[in-house]
Amino acid sequence: MKKNLSVLSTVFILASALLAGCGQTGTKKTESKCETKATAPMVNTLSAQEKADGWELLFDGKTLNGWRGIGIKGVPKGHWDVVDGCIHKIGKKDVPRQADGQPVKGGDLITDTTFNNFILYFEWKISKGGNSGVKYNVIEEVSIKNGWTGALGYEYQVIDDINFPGELTPKHQAAALYDMIAPNKEKVLKPVGEFNTSKIVFIGDHGEHWLNGKKVVEYDINTPEFRELFKKSKYHEHKDFAKHKIASIVLQDHGDECWFRNIKIKRVN
Repeated sequence: MKKNLSVLSTVFILASALLAGCGQTGTKKTESKCETKATAPMVNTLSAQEKADGWELLFDGKTLNGWRGIGIKGVPKGHWDVVDGCIHKIGKKDVPRQADGQPVKGGDLITDTTFNNFILYFEWKISKGGNSGVKYNVIEEVSIKNGWTGALGYEYQVIDDINFPGELTPKHQAAALYDMIAPNKEKVLKPVGEFNTSKIVFIGDHGEHWLNGKKVVEYDINTPEFRELFKKSKYHEHKDFAKHKIASIVLQDHGDECWFRNIKIKRVN
């Protein structure tokens, strides 16, 4: 009996030590549970099945390799970095300043690679009141020619719907096809500080936006309905904007702090 009590005591001590150590190296402390590396979700990696299915990582979790500023060779200095396995847009209050006190020039991040038909998956979180976006169907040369400081293309809106310091129409809310199609009632947006999961499907003339497992936007380019939406949008003066192109993907610099991770793409033939 004494031997059994001794064993039970040892187990109790070990269990107490593990609980007390939650939040130390190799563990993740949350309000509801203690999560070890073994049980935490994997990010910025591809499973064997994903590799077999043709998925590619667009972000390695450590560097900005494969990304650069629009019209430049490198990344806009002082505006983007990698923090805790995320591509981090540095907030406008923290970017470097010029001698006159104005912030140094920033800009969107664009992929070195172009894509035709694809499924794009990414995770994002936004700062309180923040605004950003993920753009696709972007031709870099067209953006530069039209004098845009950022990318000219379709935009999956990334924004804090609740705390944004201005009026937001439905077409400008999170997961919208910006300025064209509002998300539907299936939309569920996570609170500021939590990561949302998103997916963009762009195959032929068909497009979809997904948010946290729900399809919230769906469109077909060559339909009267879409053409009418395009005519009413801010893009209507740009020739060939709505056409499906072999083009780049872009992370928007809207000045506000935000984070992107687990960015991966599957090309579809």
